[in-house]
This record gives sequence, structure tokens and C-alpha cells, in this order.
Amino acid sequence: MSTRTFRITVRGVFDGLSAEQRAELLARAEEHDVLRAAFTPEGHLSYDLAARAAFTFRFRDTGEEEEDILTATERAEEAARAWLTGRGYGFRNLRSSAEDLSLAPLGKRQRREATRRTG
Repeated sequence: MSTRTFRITVRGVFDGLSAEQRAELLARAEEHDVLRAAFTPEGHLSYDLAARAAFTFRFRDTGEEEEDILTATERAEEAARAWLTGRGYGFRNLRSSAEDLSLAPLGKRQRREATRRTG
């Protein structure tokens, strides 16, 4: 059985931030810039608080069965909640989406490589 890789995106909106919390997030905005976004096991947070209060966590997880994506999504949502509440950041409208990369269509380069290996 092969290992499946899942990419999970958890989105939400900061809610009821104090002036101090907002200043803290703005001070760390560069490390949470969307241009640095990556899917990581621990989750990567990105936001642009100067533009809007929305945020996105990106998680990478694995499993062996197609159904494991549900458990991985639950873990990602819990990790996002824990990160936010651990810092006292209010949030709302938490929602997630997940993708099983083993089911994703191959890109042009991947198709060419697969054809070369089998042909």
C-alpha cells in the first residue's frame, strides 16, 4: 500500500482582536506573507491583516487510505484552533478543504515523465 499525501487548507477570519494583538500580527506579517506560503506538517499561517482580517493555514499530512483525508482534515482544523486560541486570537468562520495529491491530475512535466518511464 502506498502513502497518500494530503494538502489541507483551513481558512477563517480574525475576530475581536485587541489593538495589541493586531499590532503583534502586523509586526510578524512578513513571516506570514502569502508569498512564503507552503504546505507543512505543522501548518503555515498566512494573512494580510492590512488588507482584510482573513487568514489561511496550510497543512500537509499523509495517510494510507482515501478515508484518511477526513482524519487529516480534523487534525488540521484542531491544530489551527489550538494555534489561534493558544495566543488568545479570536476567530470565526473556520472552514477547510482538502486534496489528496494521489488523485490530482498530473501536470505536463509529470505526464511526460510518466510516459518516459512506461514507454
